[in-house]
Amino acid sequence: MTETSPLDGALIQTRALNKAYDLRLVLRQLDIDIMRGECVALLGANGSGKSTLLRLLSGMSKPTSGSLMVGGWDMPREAAAVRAQIGMVSHKPLLYDNLSARENLRFFARLYNVDKTVREPRISDLLAKVGLAKRADDRVRAYSRGMQQRLSIARALVHDPAVILFDEPYTGLDQEGAATLDSLIAQARDDGHTIILTTHELERVPRIAARALILSRGRIGYDAPLAGTSSMELVTIFTEITGMTRERER
Repeated sequence: MTETSPLDGALIQTRALNKAYDLRLVLRQLDIDIMRGECVALLGANGSGKSTLLRLLSGMSKPTSGSLMVGGWDMPREAAAVRAQIGMVSHKPLLYDNLSARENLRFFARLYNVDKTVREPRISDLLAKVGLAKRADDRVRAYSRGMQQRLSIARALVHDPAVILFDEPYTGLDQEGAATLDSLIAQARDDGHTIILTTHELERVPRIAARALILSRGRIGYDAPLAGTSSMELVTIFTEITGMTRERER
């Protein structure tokens, strides 16, 4: 895996992190430490600040105040270095429909300056890992939603990032596609990537993540390991912390 600058203890660290849009505080005084290789489920109701935090971590947005360190680099001052260590998977595939799967991965590999000597073998390996080797040269516009999401994971991994951010990746997937995504996330976790996952699919979280971090109105309402926690127990905790039923807000 790509090496990053050392940070004592945590790979990702925030201190008194705030983010405001106009006069509205979306994130409030967040102190978070995420260790290298951890898989953390970032949970909360819509509007709790989950996506905003992912945008800060990926360098797509700047904190209003407080500190944010990723891999020893200070955000946003050293955002360019951090972006090279981040892979992002969301409910939007972020792929080029008129290109094949292989061509998409080549494009992003070049974008991230993946060395020519490893580029093609890595692309072939990733296509095999996500089960698309036989459809590698088909245009993405002919892919199902599940196939596009699998290719999105390969895209996020093509530059071998230290951190992978999953922002509601299950949206629009059927049960088979969601189960495949479970396996791919678990494989990325077992390969040593640090993973932060946002999802409304609470029943899946204990099988994938080792830790749950629940945001409530922009603050940390809960942060604890998931070992021994059942899906139903997590739903109960989530409901108590967020003060809402588990109805999904779409």
